[in-house]
Amino acid sequence: MTTTTANGHNVVRRLTMPRVAPEFYQAMIGLDAAAHLDLDPELAELIKIRASQLNHCAFCVDMHTTDARKHGVNEQKLTLLPAWEEAGALYSERERAALALVEEITDLTRRHVSDEVYRQAAAVFSERELGQVIALAATINAWNRIGVTTRLQPPRR
Repeated sequence: MTTTTANGHNVVRRLTMPRVAPEFYQAMIGLDAAAHLDLDPELAELIKIRASQLNHCAFCVDMHTTDARKHGVNEQKLTLLPAWEEAGALYSERERAALALVEEITDLTRRHVSDEVYRQAAAVFSERELGQVIALAATINAWNRIGVTTRLQPPRR
């Protein structure tokens, strides 16, 4: 199951999840739809982009950056997202709380989700919204792992 590229490198051909695990893939689509309920679309895209950046999922970074632009997310916010903590008031209090929470959910190797970060998020989101932020973070992390493992490639534009 390997192919040779033009420069002579052998590449393992990866499977396509919708083809080989259609029931799982459909369940992921349902999970994704449920995780978006009651969340502002701009905030949802920032959450998905940041987790995807941390997970090095080029396909998801590309898709969600494109979607964010369609939802009207400011170009400066997209550019500075990797350094959001240093961008001051460019990001709202809710965006900063969500991004901090998503980073800690995404990178559990450094530490657990801290009480401080959780408390900050709980202070600016209703319980329902906080649950949805957590659900979306979990869902995009699952999508990222699928994308990275199967080496999904962003389309060339």
